[in-house]
Amino acid sequence: MVEATIDVIHRGGLECDLNYLVEGNTLGSHDEPNPDTDYVEIPVWNLVIDHPEATILWDTGNHEDALDGHWPEGLTQAFYPHDAREHSLDGDLADAGYDLSDIDAVFQTHLHLDHAGGLHHFDGTDVPVYVHEEELKFAYYSAKTDEGSAAYVLDDFDHDLNWQVLHQDRETHFEDVEFLRLPGHTPGLTGTMIHLDDHGTLLFAGDEIYQDVNYEDEVPLGAGLLWSGRHWFDSLQTLRDLQRRHDAEVVYGHDPEQFEEIRSGWS
Repeated sequence: MVEATIDVIHRGGLECDLNYLVEGNTLGSHDEPNPDTDYVEIPVWNLVIDHPEATILWDTGNHEDALDGHWPEGLTQAFYPHDAREHSLDGDLADAGYDLSDIDAVFQTHLHLDHAGGLHHFDGTDVPVYVHEEELKFAYYSAKTDEGSAAYVLDDFDHDLNWQVLHQDRETHFEDVEFLRLPGHTPGLTGTMIHLDDHGTLLFAGDEIYQDVNYEDEVPLGAGLLWSGRHWFDSLQTLRDLQRRHDAEVVYGHDPEQFEEIRSGWS
C-alpha cells in the first residue's frame, strides 16, 4: 500500500448516442421500427496521482480546439464536445491546484481523441509519457491508413514526446501502481491498479468499461467501438478477478452517475 492521493480533473463532456457505449441499447421492433435513441452526455476526466515517486497525470482529455477544426466533422457530430473551449488541460489542472510544470509523468490509457488531446502540452519536454506498444502502433496505423479505428486524431499524439513504451501485459513503474493491458476497445488499452493506504485497491478500467451496465451485466461496448469482442470479454474477466482478489473499487471510463460519486477524488 502506498501513501498517495488522487485528484479527479473534470475535462468537460461529450454528447452522444448511448448506442455507442452500450451494445443494442435502442432496438426497433415490429410495432416501433424507429424508436427514439437515448442521446446523453458523458463525462471526460483525468486523474492526478500525487505519488511519493512522481506526480502522475493519468490521460490528457479532449483537445481544447476540438470544436474549432481539430476534430474531424464526423467525429464532432458523433461525440459532440460541447464545452471543449472551456476545458484546456492547463486551465483544468489550475482549477485543481496544479500547474503543468508539476507533472512528472503522463500515463495514457489509450490514444483516442477524448483521452490524448492534451499531449501537445508536453511536446519537446522530457516528461515521460507511458503508453502501451500495441496502442502506439495501432494509433499510427489507424491515423495513417484507412484501416483501424476512426477515433484517432494524428495531431493529438504525433509530437516530440518522451515515450516510455510498455511492452508487457502488467508492468509496475511506481510503487503499488500497476499498469494493466486490457485489450478489447483497442489493442493496447491499458488500465491501472493502485493500492492506497487509506482507500484500499482501486481499479481504473479506462474505456474497457464505459458504464455500469458494461461491467455488471457484461453488455459490450456498442456501435463499432470494439477492436475485438473476444479480447474485450477476456479483459472483463481479468478485471473481475482482480476486483475479487483485492476487494477493489472498479472505476469506469464514462459513467455519469459514478463520476459524481468520485469527483472529490481519494485524498
